[in-house]
Amino acid sequence: MAAECDPGQNSSDPENQGFSMAESMPPQAQEIASGYAFTGPALELGALLWEGEPLAAAPVRVPLALLNRHGLVAGATGTGKTKTLQLIAEQLSAQGVPVFLADLKGDLSGISAPGQPGAKVAERAAQVGQEWSGEGFPCEFYALGGIGPGIPLRATVTDFGPVLLAKVLQLNQTQEQSLGLIFHYADGKGLELIDLKDLRAVVAFLVSDEGRGELKGLGGISPATAGVILRALTAFEQQGAGPFFGEPEFDTAELLSLAPDGRGTVSVLELPAVQSQPQLFSTFLMWLLADLFHGLPEAGDLERPKLVFFLDEAHLLFTGASRAFLESITQTVRLIRSKGVGVFLVTQTPRDVPAEVLGQLGNRVQHALRAFTPEDEKALRATVRTFPRSAYDLAEVLTGLGTGEAVITVLSESGAPTPVAATRLRAPRSLMGPVAPEALEAAVAASSRYPRYARAVDRESAYEKLAGTAAGAPAPVGTPVPAADPGVPAGGPERERTLVEQVVDSGVFRSLARSVGTQIGREVTRSLFGTTRRRR
Repeated sequence: MAAECDPGQNSSDPENQGFSMAESMPPQAQEIASGYAFTGPALELGALLWEGEPLAAAPVRVPLALLNRHGLVAGATGTGKTKTLQLIAEQLSAQGVPVFLADLKGDLSGISAPGQPGAKVAERAAQVGQEWSGEGFPCEFYALGGIGPGIPLRATVTDFGPVLLAKVLQLNQTQEQSLGLIFHYADGKGLELIDLKDLRAVVAFLVSDEGRGELKGLGGISPATAGVILRALTAFEQQGAGPFFGEPEFDTAELLSLAPDGRGTVSVLELPAVQSQPQLFSTFLMWLLADLFHGLPEAGDLERPKLVFFLDEAHLLFTGASRAFLESITQTVRLIRSKGVGVFLVTQTPRDVPAEVLGQLGNRVQHALRAFTPEDEKALRATVRTFPRSAYDLAEVLTGLGTGEAVITVLSESGAPTPVAATRLRAPRSLMGPVAPEALEAAVAASSRYPRYARAVDRESAYEKLAGTAAGAPAPVGTPVPAADPGVPAGGPERERTLVEQVVDSGVFRSLARSVGTQIGREVTRSLFGTTRRRR
């Protein structure tokens, strides 16, 4: 059973929900408020704002069953997006729905601890008709590759796939297609790409004299393109990205777990240590989502989602994205709803999201926008056009909202958009700020999942098969691959001698190359983004 939420939060009785409209409420405000008088379970977002004043008798809510129809949380920096994520996540947890959050700045760990009472919290609660009490929620904390506090979260290169990897390597379309051929070859020959040195070894083999003809029937890969990929991999490793790829690989089914008391587990990916690599972490979030898509059965319409996934800094996914990447994002968002997963994109303005994706985000929480420049004005007008017609002058409202206020429209229980409602949001019940570092470290160490993922494993894979020692034994586990000279000019791998020599000069290379050429690899089926779930 799910833990109890705020009084009346799960009740379908309108009287308990505060829907007894005051006779003095303006007719237009009554009309908006009636659009949020749902009969089933719902999350309480806040109270309707009318002429600058919150109307506690007019709560603004979102039906629990409609949260798998996806959503958008947007707004300028400092307008309260993080607290909105916290407010929604803790109510989902209380109603037995697991949540995934990306904690970019390190201030969402407080969701695990009770909030502290104070004058401001009491004032906000009174304004919006909230019965506030502090409460912490069950959390698991993760870190990409174990960089920073958290359970290490890794993916193998094979399962990450060529489309996502091309995105983080910033390859162009031709180079992305060549990378796809390399993955196809490795899949078919049983060369497992566990970490980045495996991929580098396969690329080096395919441009060596012995391996150059392996892709001939598929169009081949040019030396210049191979050189670009090798240099991109080297630069990527020099940025510290190596630990993100390897084993044990994270099982995304872990994100669907419930706490012993029936509340949904809030999985928090701690990202402060990798803030300087936004392309990597945003793309890694997309891998998590694609992997979930692969593993979940069709579920249809459920009373509550299996998981709600918040994808922060969403605009980074679309910047410089290839057509294949955009098509995969659109397909993921469109289809994962039927598997019981809701996705909320978090960004600054709706303009950050392509129209084909934005059209699938039925639940909208838009915080304040600024209009200091002509570009800001353009973004404001574009945002207003994405909302249904309303009783508000939305351009004026959006630039006048305070912190912790937002313009909201969601999907009603019938699937139709609700009236646009300017809203003063509720206060989160958990701690609005990070927990102490020692408390976070203790929570990670105490997790039952930590022993499964804590230590990286480097088993035999493509690198060991292609770069054996002269005696025929596999290279020692963890043997580093010398980095290519960062000053090597573009124009082919002829100067990338450190890696090529290591691969082709070994005494067993030729026999290995022959056996690889005739080996029948395991069947690999790739889906969205070229990802795969072969490991399961």
